[in-house]
Order: sequence, then C-alpha cells, then structure tokens
Amino acid sequence: MDAMHPYEKLPLFGTGLTLGIGLVALHAVLLFKAPASQAFLKKFPRDKFIGQILLGIGLMWFWLIIAPPGFGKLSALAMDLGEFNNLKPLLRLLVPASIILVSISVKDFLAVRALGLLGLMMASPLLSAAFLKDPTSRLLIPLYTYVLITASLFWVGMPYLFRDMIGWATASQGRWKALCSAGLAYGIAVVVCAFAFWKGY
Repeated sequence: MDAMHPYEKLPLFGTGLTLGIGLVALHAVLLFKAPASQAFLKKFPRDKFIGQILLGIGLMWFWLIIAPPGFGKLSALAMDLGEFNNLKPLLRLLVPASIILVSISVKDFLAVRALGLLGLMMASPLLSAAFLKDPTSRLLIPLYTYVLITASLFWVGMPYLFRDMIGWATASQGRWKALCSAGLAYGIAVVVCAFAFWKGY
C-alpha cells in the first residue's frame, strides 16, 4: 500500500489554481449578479432541499475517509485516524444512518450546518497541498483555509450567525461591493501566484 495519502500528493499549482478560479468565479457572480445572489443567500439558511444535498455530499465524503480496505477506488481516500481507528466500523454504519436521521430531524439551518461540514472537509486537501512547499506565497492557501475552518466551525455550531453575516453584508450595497471585490482580488492573487511561483510544486 502506498504510504502517502492522496491528499499529500496534491500539487500546489493545481490546487491553488482550482481554488483561485473558484474564488474568482464565485465573487464575480456575487458582484455582478448582486440582487439575485443576495436573494439566494437570504433564503439559503432555511432551504432544506439544498441542505440535504450538501449534507449528503459532506457525510459521504467523510465516509470515504473511513472506508474499509479492499473496495478499490472507494478506499483510496481512507486515512489512519490514530487512536480512533477502532471506531471506524461503527462510524461506517453511523454515517449513512445520520444522513437520513439528520435530514429528517434537523429543520432549522440544515443548509448552513451542511455547508460548514463541507468547509471542514475541504480544509485537509487544501492544507496538504501547501504543506512544506517552498514558495512563501503558498501561505495564501493556508490563510484562506484557516478562515474557512473558523467560519465552518461557527456555521456548524451556531448556524444563525450565517444569517446574521448575510444580513450585515447586504445591509449596504457599498459594503457588499467591497466584500465581493476583496474576495475577487484574493482569488486573482491566488491565480497569479499559481502561474508565477507554484509551477512544479
């Protein structure tokens, strides 16, 4: 078995370029389609259907992390959980059950909690791609990731804060444009660094 986890093989260039393009595309839509974007984000926290979809994606991603060996590509992302390895068989059963139970029982802010779960799942590959790479500019990825982790923890534990954040951001069109422009600039900076410094890493 390969000692390196697939996350550890992620290239800085490809990961950074993907992140940068994603940030540019997202913030460009938020900036240039402001009315529709604001309307969507205000409804998002209580959109149960989207919440169920995001929760399913997040929990199945987690299931792949604890997948049993011998399942081919389904086992590719499985990783060592150290002292928690003995809990893997139980978790493999609980994860599918929790998708159903949480989707049925959690009605308030399910979409926000699921978004937070996805944010936490995204953190590991992002940090792994930038870990111990030479270009100092790689820190753009960990910086974004730690902000994502912090926000995701709040969204999972106190999802009403997402609603408050959206309310604050949309209270002023000038504030909305400033925030979207900052996100767009950050994405452009990541793309530029990817092409300028991260090739070969």
